[in-house]
Amino acid sequence: MILVWLISILFIGGIIAWLSERVNPYYPRLIALITVLLDLVLMLSLLGAELATGGWVAGIDAAWIPRFGISFYLAADGLSVLLLLLTAFLGVIAIGSAWDEIKDRAGFFYFNLLWTLAGVLGVFTALDLFLFFFFWEVMLIPMYFIIAIWGHENKNYAAMKFFIFTQVTGMLMLVSILVLAYFHYIQSGFVSFNYHDLLTVETYGPLEMWIMLGFFIAFTTKLPSVPFHSWLPDAHSQAPTAGSVILAGILLKTGAYGLIRFAVPLFPEASMTFAPFAMTLAAISILYCAKVAFAQVDIKRLIAYTSVSHMGFVTLGVYAWNEQALQGAVMTMLAHGLSAAALFMLAGGLQHRIHTRNMLDMGGFWAKVPRMAVVVLFFSIAALGMPGLGNFIGEFLALLGAFQANVPLTVISAFGLIFASVYSLWVIQKVFHGEFVNSEFDDSHLTDLTHREMVYYAAMMIGLIWMGMYPQSFLTLSQPVLIDLISSAEGIVTSVVRN
Repeated sequence: MILVWLISILFIGGIIAWLSERVNPYYPRLIALITVLLDLVLMLSLLGAELATGGWVAGIDAAWIPRFGISFYLAADGLSVLLLLLTAFLGVIAIGSAWDEIKDRAGFFYFNLLWTLAGVLGVFTALDLFLFFFFWEVMLIPMYFIIAIWGHENKNYAAMKFFIFTQVTGMLMLVSILVLAYFHYIQSGFVSFNYHDLLTVETYGPLEMWIMLGFFIAFTTKLPSVPFHSWLPDAHSQAPTAGSVILAGILLKTGAYGLIRFAVPLFPEASMTFAPFAMTLAAISILYCAKVAFAQVDIKRLIAYTSVSHMGFVTLGVYAWNEQALQGAVMTMLAHGLSAAALFMLAGGLQHRIHTRNMLDMGGFWAKVPRMAVVVLFFSIAALGMPGLGNFIGEFLALLGAFQANVPLTVISAFGLIFASVYSLWVIQKVFHGEFVNSEFDDSHLTDLTHREMVYYAAMMIGLIWMGMYPQSFLTLSQPVLIDLISSAEGIVTSVVRN
C-alpha cells in the first residue's frame, strides 16, 4: 500500500495546493514542499536489506477492469526505488527553484508540478502495461501546462511541440501494447496486460520488430535520442526553471527506464537484432548534439543539447545489454539527473536576474557573483565526467560495457567526453571570465546566490560526490534487478533459437 500512498499524497497535495491559493498566495509552495518531503520520507522506508537480494520490496495487485485483464498493479524493486528517490529529491529542488520565480497562478502551477511527479512515480512502479500507459499520459499533460502557461516568449510553440512529439509516439506505444495483449490472448486464452504475463508472449520475425519499435520510438523520444530529439531544446529554453529541472532530471529518465524495463525484456530477440542500430543512434546523439551545442548562444538551449548528448551514453549502455553497461546507464541516469537539473536551475536563476539567456550579452560575471561562478564550475566539471563524481562512474561503466558489445561505436562515442570538456569550459569562459558586459541588462539585478539557493546546490553537490566516491551503495541496489533482466532476456533468446 505504500506505493499507493506515495502517488495519492502527490495527487491530493496538488489539489490542496491549488485550492489554498484562495486563502493565501504563499500557501501553495509551502504545501507543495511539505507534500514532496513527506513522500521522500516515506520512500526512505523502502530502503532495506531486501533490496540487495533482488525481488520486489513493495507492491499491490488489485483488479481494476477485470473484463479486459487490466489490474492496478504497482511494484518496486531496487531500480524503481533509486528512481523514486531521485524523483522526490528533484521534486524538492524544483519547488525551491520556483519559490521566488512563480507568482502568477501559483496554486495551479504547484498543482501541475505535483501531478507530474505523481505520474512519474506511477511510471516507475506500474507493472500493468495499461496502467503504465495511463501514468505515462498523466505526467505529460501537466508538463504541457507548465510550459504553456509559465514559459517564456515562445512558450506556446514549445509546449505544443512537446505535446505532439510525446503524444504521437505514446500512441505508437499504446498500439504495441494492445497488439502484445492480443497475442497473449491468442496464445493463452485470456486477456492480460500484466508485465509478467506479457513476458511469456511469443512473437517472431518482422512482427516482433514492429511491435518493439513502437516501444523504442516512444521511449527514445522521451529520452531523447536523435532523430526524435528536436522538441527538447525548445521545451527547455521556454520552460520555467522548475519545468526544466523536472524535464531534465526526471522526465528524460522515464524513457531510459522504459527501455530497460520493457523494450528489451519484452522483445529480447528483436532488441538484440536492433542493438547495432540503436547503438549507432546513441553514438550519433553523443557527437552530433555535442557539436550542435557549440553553435548555441542561448545558454538553456546549449545545456539542452548537452543533455541529449549525455543521455546517448544511456542508450549505448542499454543496448550493449551486459551488467557493466546497464549499471553505467543507471548511474548516468542518476548523476545526470542531478548535474543537468543544477545547470538548468543556474541558467534559470541567471535569466530571472538579468532577463536574458543570450551568452553574447554575458561576460566577466565571476567578480560579480563568485558563489554562482564556483557552483557553475562544479556542475560543469561534473557534467564533463570528472573522476570522483557520479557522471564519471556512469559514463565510464557504460563505455566499458559497450566496449564488450561493439568496439568501433564505443570508440566513436568516447570522443563525446572530449567535446563535453570543451563546451563546458567554453561556457565558463564566456559567461564568467573576460570583460564585464552590461549593455543589455541592468547589472544591479545581478545578485549572487542566496543562502537558500546554496542549500539546494549543496545537496546536489553532496549527491554527486557520494555517487562518485561510493558508487557501490547505488550499484548494490540495482545489480540484482539488472542481472535478473539480463538472464531473463538471454533465456528467452536461447529458447527461441533452440526451437
